[in-house]
Amino acid sequence: MRVFVTGASGWIGSAVVPELIGAGHQVVGLARSDASADALTAAGADVVRGTLDDLDVLRGAAAGADGVVHLAFKHDIAFSGNFKGAGEADRRAVEVIGEALAGSGRPLTIASGTPSIAGRVATERDGHDPDPAAAARGDAQHVRAVTAELTLALASRGVRSSVVRLAPTNHGEGDNGFVPALIAIAREKGAAGYLGDGTNRWSAAHRLDSARLFRLALEEAPAGSTLHAVAEEGLPARDLAEVIGRQLGLPAVSVPVSEADAHFGWMAGPFAANRAASSVLTRELLGWEPVQPGLVEDLEQGHYFK
Repeated sequence: MRVFVTGASGWIGSAVVPELIGAGHQVVGLARSDASADALTAAGADVVRGTLDDLDVLRGAAAGADGVVHLAFKHDIAFSGNFKGAGEADRRAVEVIGEALAGSGRPLTIASGTPSIAGRVATERDGHDPDPAAAARGDAQHVRAVTAELTLALASRGVRSSVVRLAPTNHGEGDNGFVPALIAIAREKGAAGYLGDGTNRWSAAHRLDSARLFRLALEEAPAGSTLHAVAEEGLPARDLAEVIGRQLGLPAVSVPVSEADAHFGWMAGPFAANRAASSVLTRELLGWEPVQPGLVEDLEQGHYFK
């Protein structure tokens, strides 16, 4: 297939592009900078210049493709506090891509996140819960849920749409997400902290395993599928803190919930949540089996601490 990929030079996208090319697909990547364009060209992809705000560019690239993988998200404005604005840009992008693919049976696969569900493991059957009031406030999970539901609804318009929900940690060398943030906090505080008893759990996957699932979704997922890129169902927060502490030569300590904001800053909310998730149904549907190192093994290789 000729595959249009947004976010093609990002953390997940830069793994998806070689995965697709290695499987024989031709990739056209969206690039908003010279550096991104150069990286895509070096990877063997064609380049179309533009951003998520260039709706005509998105429409034209999707219309000329056999399938689309949508990974781009305005993380810069989201992390500055404008998650609602980032979500609205994401929604508009999916709308125009969906219009270009409508009635064709061609695939559209987008990235979202696994849900946080208290007291149990999330599965692919759990809905995306696009609470309009929460989305209007800019709540991250609900903002992404609106776009996910929009994508799945495209199945009724002749698009083979699917949503790949990513674990909160997609690890690997070069990661600059949640785990490096926790490592930086541990260095600053002189201890690797976890909240309360540290039994809340985080699911995880290596980004190369996640990239392979995006390819399988593009190639095979039935219309309207929700898939989980989850290799490890749930690592207790305390275990994660202990690995970080061991690597840094620091103690792993319990942080009272009342002191969460003071200790963890913006990471307090994400690190307190229960983000355990299963991928049993995804594995059964597509035959996806993670083969890369787990999160603890990856951390113990040392590259996160250089």
